[in-house]
Amino acid sequence: MIQLSNVDFRFDNNIVLQHVNLNVNKGDFIAITGPNGGGKTTLIRLVLGLLQPSAGVIRYPEPHPTIGYLPQKSTIDTRFPINVEQVVASGLINRPIGDTDRKQAIEQTLSDIDLENKRGNAISDLSGGQLQRALLGRAIIARPQLLVLDEPLSYLDQTFSGRFYEILNRLAPTTTILLVSHELDTIARIATRHLIVHRTVQECDAAHHFSHTRCD
Repeated sequence: MIQLSNVDFRFDNNIVLQHVNLNVNKGDFIAITGPNGGGKTTLIRLVLGLLQPSAGVIRYPEPHPTIGYLPQKSTIDTRFPINVEQVVASGLINRPIGDTDRKQAIEQTLSDIDLENKRGNAISDLSGGQLQRALLGRAIIARPQLLVLDEPLSYLDQTFSGRFYEILNRLAPTTTILLVSHELDTIARIATRHLIVHRTVQECDAAHHFSHTRCD
């Protein structure tokens, strides 16, 4: 699906990532971890095309896969006058879908993220966890071919974590997933590949040999 060949990324002459070689294949569920500041979010942004490499090549298929993205930290201004349903529905922008299918997708997604009773609430009324769920809904509503989640569990309610894993399990058969997380106990059991990012990318061979910072 996406190929990174000898990719480097520098910021202000500092090397953030170097010598990255990675193939993201259709159907992968890739768990990504590594030390803080090791380059995990930079890798994600390179894969998404939000950053351009300082060296090396990133190749994408034609046509590009459809993408759902949940960033590490929301850049939404909570003072913006938009409600939960509108946030979720914004994930369908530029997607060809009829009115009936659109309505069904919104209803199903609001149910998935357990925010049906908050659909009309302004985002300024939401807790941090509820806003994260709304943004998750935006990322998954169109059933993207590639779903990228950067530390999603850092802001999700603890009581929602079980539902979150159910959503991932349901999407995994038809969606390629890249998930950055330090919550490895459950993620490692359901992921098919495991990467450590610390200025470069190291792939671990087995889940039980996978830790926050090394392949044992």
